[in-house]
Amino acid sequence: MAITKWSLDPAHSEIQFKVKHLMIATVTGSFTAFDVTAETENDDFTKAKISFTAQSDSINTGNGQRDGHLKSDDFFSAEKFPQIKFEATEYKNDDLYGNLTIRDVTKSVKLSVDFGGIAKDGWGNTKAGFSISGKISRKEFGLQWNSVTEAGGVVVGDEVRILGEIQLAKQA
Repeated sequence: MAITKWSLDPAHSEIQFKVKHLMIATVTGSFTAFDVTAETENDDFTKAKISFTAQSDSINTGNGQRDGHLKSDDFFSAEKFPQIKFEATEYKNDDLYGNLTIRDVTKSVKLSVDFGGIAKDGWGNTKAGFSISGKISRKEFGLQWNSVTEAGGVVVGDEVRILGEIQLAKQA
């Protein structure tokens, strides 16, 4: 049984998150510096060893002031906790289970996976594609900051939706 190594194709991959603002609109952000690696038995991802890391200070919501606040101790504390990590523990029935670590807090999470398949690109490289989605509670990971509006509502929702489009390249 051959072990196959896969690495991120960053030009065809993205990681986004969505969170409610004032509970009436959704803010979308992304991480611009991240990596995904996988080791499979041949091309079978069901028993894959999958690892993900994102650089906390690469957060981008399109608003510099908000990004600075998200990098601060109120949220990701990017200087103290430079990486967000995910290590898969099981992949079955289109669900990926694993341990997500944010701010040195590790929790088990479940992500839904839509496996797009495996194909060769125009240069003969083998690629695998995945669409990933899931939800977490930001407060469970120590991202506690919030403010109350004059009307009594909260500024930032607790639920964070995670969305990823990942393309991996098979290593020779």
